[in-house]
Amino acid sequence: MIESRHAVVLGAGIAGLLAARVLSDHFAQVTIFERDTIEGVDVRRGVPQGRHLHGLLDRGRTIIEQLYPGFTSELAERGAITTEALVGTRWYVGGSRVAPSSTGLTSVLATRPLLEAVLRQRTLATPGVRLCEGAARGLIGDAHRVRAVSVSGAYGTHAHATDLVVDATGRGSRAPVWLTALGAQAPAEDRLEVDLGYASRLFRRTPGQLGEHSSVIVSTGANGRGGGAIRVEGDRWHVTLAGLLGDHPPTDPVGFAAFANTLSAPDIHDIVVGSEPLDEAVPHRFRSPVRRRFERLDAVPHGFLVLGDALCSFNPLYAQGMAVAAQQAMALRDCLRAGAELPGLPARFYSAAGKVVDVAWQLSAGADLSHPGVLGPRTPRTRLTNAYVARVQRAAHVDPLVARTFLRVANLVEPPAALLHPRIASRILLRGNRTPVAAPDIGGQPSVDRTPILTEPTR
Repeated sequence: MIESRHAVVLGAGIAGLLAARVLSDHFAQVTIFERDTIEGVDVRRGVPQGRHLHGLLDRGRTIIEQLYPGFTSELAERGAITTEALVGTRWYVGGSRVAPSSTGLTSVLATRPLLEAVLRQRTLATPGVRLCEGAARGLIGDAHRVRAVSVSGAYGTHAHATDLVVDATGRGSRAPVWLTALGAQAPAEDRLEVDLGYASRLFRRTPGQLGEHSSVIVSTGANGRGGGAIRVEGDRWHVTLAGLLGDHPPTDPVGFAAFANTLSAPDIHDIVVGSEPLDEAVPHRFRSPVRRRFERLDAVPHGFLVLGDALCSFNPLYAQGMAVAAQQAMALRDCLRAGAELPGLPARFYSAAGKVVDVAWQLSAGADLSHPGVLGPRTPRTRLTNAYVARVQRAAHVDPLVARTFLRVANLVEPPAALLHPRIASRILLRGNRTPVAAPDIGGQPSVDRTPILTEPTR
């Protein structure tokens, strides 16, 4: 660590907290600026999706556990549920349940505020890290070097000199505008229009519901509808319903229950109609996943990098956001460990983070493009991949080994190539030829799942 170095992190969400933790090993002082007032474990105003179901993929959980030893057990002590995926949980694709089998994956079931509160407390207990209230207004420097960041707060707007600024302000990041104002190049964007809408509601849990399983996920089918119910702290069910391409779930009690009844498995509807509601349904809308291609820029300013949803914002149906933010934080750690010099850090980071994002983006974008209404380029490779993974899904209904591999790929623990291993591929080709099980006809289409890799419904 160089004693005089100072880093600023913009945003105290999941990505910002993880970045601050990694930076604390290499900078004497790390200052996090957050525009929201943070108290307790309430949903922050700047996190509109905070009231909705979040899934922490096991790849993300293990990275966070590495950075914060005891993280999983601390969540459990505060009421979160931990269980083995597919053993203590249910997952439906194509109207049928994925075969229950041991996966070696730990599902941590908790609300976003609890996840964030534990991470925030652990991060702020790290020497040299402090949290300040303030909103970033722009960068100070030129096209070659960022030297400071302008932040407004209760005492006006001030420039904060720093050696490194990390933008973790989320999908609403102003980084492209800030860079253009400095005379630097803004990144190109990849974007898909999915027009996802979801609605969430909390229910009191009754012992015996869902056969004592802790969660159920019903993947979006051909009709674009899906949902999830997870057991969270306070012995409550957190239920989220989702619909693509403008087909959004209603928030009134009758409409919410009716929408749940159209899913390709009855489990979530049974919870909704058989449980005491604890609040009103809350809606949210997500129009498009966006990937900012910083790794393709010819030159990037020294002293500034972008991380988390500000770099790539995924369709929340696939629960990749927190896990990929954790992978990016580890990429940043590895870049800092490989060389303490800061001038080339952003370019090195974008190259490393791009490889991490590639895997998750290909999985989620391919899944989105399996829905005909989603506009975007469908290459022969995309069509071939989606056809193969449709077989994977059908085989996973009846083959525990395929189910295990499928879920481990979805959790970013194993690479997609694991599904092509001869031992697995032979089972997929043998068992994936059977006719998909069609759920009741909804809107003229049987709910045969078109979504290749899908797990917990929101980020």
